[in-house]
Amino acid sequence: MRRLVGVLRLAAAAAGLSALVSYFVYVLGFSTFSTINYFSYFTQQSNIANVVVLTVSGVLMLRGVPEPRWFASLHALVTTYVIVSGLVYGVIVIESASHNYTIGVPWSSQVLHFYLSTFVLIDWVFAPGRTRVRWRLVLAALPFPIVWGLFTIWRGARVGWYPYFFLDPAQVRWPDEFVLYNGIAIGTIIGVTVGLVALSRLRPRNRPAVPGAPPRIPSIRVGAGLSPEARRRPVGGRRSVATQLPGVASPDAGVSSGAGVSSGAPVSPGAGEADTRSR
Repeated sequence: MRRLVGVLRLAAAAAGLSALVSYFVYVLGFSTFSTINYFSYFTQQSNIANVVVLTVSGVLMLRGVPEPRWFASLHALVTTYVIVSGLVYGVIVIESASHNYTIGVPWSSQVLHFYLSTFVLIDWVFAPGRTRVRWRLVLAALPFPIVWGLFTIWRGARVGWYPYFFLDPAQVRWPDEFVLYNGIAIGTIIGVTVGLVALSRLRPRNRPAVPGAPPRIPSIRVGAGLSPEARRRPVGGRRSVATQLPGVASPDAGVSSGAGVSSGAPVSPGAGEADTRSR
């Protein structure tokens, strides 16, 4: 199972890289194309990070090494951004169709927005060995999209280009529509992150053993292997060591075994040594 998941992650990373290159070639003919504009899309930035994360996580899975907590947090953040970019793009495509405006969706765009976002979600839900992620990640997911949005608005006012309509003041009213659309985007990021963190903490993790960790020694119950009478018998007001450790002779071993040793009977040197050791 782990080998299969590792191979699938590497294949998804290769598909993502191929789609990024193909989409770059596709938009070369657009009048608004520029290299900076291409890399200014939230989808492109999140999928570039996704290619790196899928490659590293795939190699770790093939080697049977669990993800470190810091990398698992990064994995969750990138997964959140990829899923949100797919959801937002899907809404944009649906809205454009309802307004008699068609958006071209080539295969490369489908891979980046729909197929990869579906894959990373399924991978996060079902892949074995998921490292638990802390709840503080929900707040850590917000700085990047907020900084990206502020920079995009600042740059768009100077170059006259916005990657998404809800950031363009010419397409949305200020402040009601602007706050509504961007509030939905931020809320979606928070909701997806909460879901991913919850899944990492609730579902069985089945983590592999850490290489170099000492073997676990099973605990031994005191008195195991002794008869109930031997475990309950006190010696001198206390339970003797012999009643706690099996296989060690005790002073009253003769009585418990039915040997019938009396107080006046001679004691052999070997028996005396065993009695001394038991005390």
